[in-house]
Amino acid sequence: MTSNEPGQAAEAARSEPRQAAEAAARSGFGAHDAVVLAGGGARRLGGADKPGVRVGGRALLDRVLGACADARTTVVVADPRPTARPVRWAREDPPGAGPLAALGAGLAHTTEDVVLVLSADLPFLAADTVRRLLTALRTSGADGALLTDADGRDQPLVAAYRTAALRHGLALLGAGPDGLTGLPLRRLTAGLHLTRVPDPVASFDCDTWDDIATARARIREHGHVLDEWISAVKDELGIDLDVDTGALLDLARDAAHGVARPAAPLTTFLVGYAAARAQGGPEAVAEATRKAVALAARWAAEADGTAAPGPGSAPGTQQPDVAPDATPDTRPDAG
Repeated sequence: MTSNEPGQAAEAARSEPRQAAEAAARSGFGAHDAVVLAGGGARRLGGADKPGVRVGGRALLDRVLGACADARTTVVVADPRPTARPVRWAREDPPGAGPLAALGAGLAHTTEDVVLVLSADLPFLAADTVRRLLTALRTSGADGALLTDADGRDQPLVAAYRTAALRHGLALLGAGPDGLTGLPLRRLTAGLHLTRVPDPVASFDCDTWDDIATARARIREHGHVLDEWISAVKDELGIDLDVDTGALLDLARDAAHGVARPAAPLTTFLVGYAAARAQGGPEAVAEATRKAVALAARWAAEADGTAAPGPGSAPGTQQPDVAPDATPDTRPDAG
């Protein structure tokens, strides 16, 4: 979805104050904006559309937009394209004038005192990393907080800055005859007081096809694949809901073992459907999961002979362990 499509821009503008308040409450770090630079030439990718290259089934740009979803305003400096969530678009003049010109174009659409500055090729950037940057900036008194990579090098396009410091530096650099065109980013950061946050994973960027291959392989490693898949599904379905995936996995296991293997995906689907019908959020999912887990336990107890005896049951049948808040089933055909 893009905010430049007919009708969506107006709707996005109307909902921005509410969304910003919700985002600030969620993050706990106050209001901030984000500028994502996505208009480079990708020469080392043979001129491919780098922001649109998919890693884990999601475009690199959408992965970055997901990480900075708590920003009040997100400006993407590039030609407009479909994105997973509404954004504002800007373009440096002339196009291709370099990162400082792109940053200046993006900052023109921001209003908050703090701004995230991100490149669009960060496959492992996550919301937790963004929060770490914001915390480091707000507690340090510095002009900016940036990530450093595995070799200790600064990554100024994975950073949070004080907006006033950026605008001041850009104004000084842009006073020359060519303005900001062609100037390297280090001309700006060299004049700023910066604090650094080491993170070799989140700072990993994709400049070459080898980098893309490395990223695609890493998200399929055992420790990452499930979280990556859930994030991709939520993006694809337009779901912004954080639930206890561990509880759902436990439910799937119980249904598969206590009932039948195909019961696992069907049961978790029905839990989600029940929560949606209740128009609830994570709490509704948790309650539906609890009920389904209890049902699976009762079903399994019947199968292994530990279910509570009912009319016609064989004497000596053991009572099952019952949760303290469980309600006994006293119907004549219960058991």
